[in-house]
Amino acid sequence: MKLSILDQSPVRKGGSASEALRQTIAVAQLADRRGFTRFWVSEHHNSTAIAGSAPEVLMVKLADETQRIRVGSGGVMLPNHSALKVAENFRLLEALFPGRIDLGMGRAPGGDRISSALLNPSNDFSEQSYRHQLDYLQTFFTDTAGTQYGPILAVPQADTIPLQWILSSSGGSSQLAAEYGMGLAVAKFINGQVSPRIVEDYRRAFEPSESLEKPEALLALFVICADTEEKARQLRKVLDYRLVQMDKGKFDGIDDYESIKDYEFTMAEEERLRFHADRVVSGTPDFVKEQLTALADEYGVDEIMASMMAYHFEDRIRSFELLADGFELK
Repeated sequence: MKLSILDQSPVRKGGSASEALRQTIAVAQLADRRGFTRFWVSEHHNSTAIAGSAPEVLMVKLADETQRIRVGSGGVMLPNHSALKVAENFRLLEALFPGRIDLGMGRAPGGDRISSALLNPSNDFSEQSYRHQLDYLQTFFTDTAGTQYGPILAVPQADTIPLQWILSSSGGSSQLAAEYGMGLAVAKFINGQVSPRIVEDYRRAFEPSESLEKPEALLALFVICADTEEKARQLRKVLDYRLVQMDKGKFDGIDDYESIKDYEFTMAEEERLRFHADRVVSGTPDFVKEQLTALADEYGVDEIMASMMAYHFEDRIRSFELLADGFELK
C-alpha cells in the first residue's frame, strides 16, 4: 500500500508561523527520503493556528527541497481564485518540476466566508460556479480557451500538466472527479462518517481523461503512531482537545500535553469525540498498520494519506518514521 502525507503547517502555542513552515519543509524531506508517495499542503485563511495559506507558493520550496516525491495541494480551494491564475500557477510548477506536481482542489472556503469573498469577490459559493471553474481550468490546461479576440493561453507552456484531484468528504464532489477523469481524495479527516460507497460510485462512473486513464483514489485521515500505547494516548488527547475547541469556534495554536493532561471532557464534549472518532487512527505501529490496512480494504483504495498534528515536532516526525517502518516503504 502507498502512504502519503497531508501537512497543514500547524502552529503550536508559543510558536510562530515561520517555525511551522520550517517544520513542514523538514517533514517533506523526511517523506522524500523514506518513500512516501505524495506530500500535500493545505489552504487555510484567517486563522493563526495554521500557517499554510498559499499552497502553490509553499510547493515551490517543497519541490525544490526534495528529489522524487510528488508535491501537491490538498487542496487549492478553487472558488477562492481565478481559474486562469490557478492554471498559470500550476503550469509554472509543472514546468519547474515536471511529472511531480499534483493539483488537489476543493470547493470549501478554507476558512470563513468573509475571507473567501475577499479573496474572490465574484465567488457566489454555488456548485454551478465551481463546475464552471473546473470547465475553464480544463480549457486552460489544453490550450483551447479563447474569445472573439483570440486565444487565451495559460503560461508558461509545458509538455505535461499536473495530475488533478478532487477533494471530497461527501458524494457530490466525487461525482465531479469521475466525470472530469480526475483522482479522488476522500477527506475522512474532515468527515469521519463518509461512506466507502463514495469510492465505489466514483470508480463506476469514472470517465478517462487526457491525464488519467484509470480511476485513482486515496483516503486521508488523522494518523497518530507512537512507540508506546501511553505515548499514543497522550498525543490523541492533544488532538481530541483541539477538535472539541474547534467545535467551539476556538482556533488557537496546538497545546502541549502537560497543559491539558488534567482536562476532563464534559459529557457534551465526550459525545462530540465519539462523533469525531472515525476521523482518527492512533496507537502503536502494529495496531495502526492493522487499522489502516483494514480501512484501505473497506474503502477500496491502495493509498492512505496521513495528517498529524502535535505540539512537539519530534512526535510528528516519529509518527511518520514509524509509519514508514511499519509499511516497509522503500
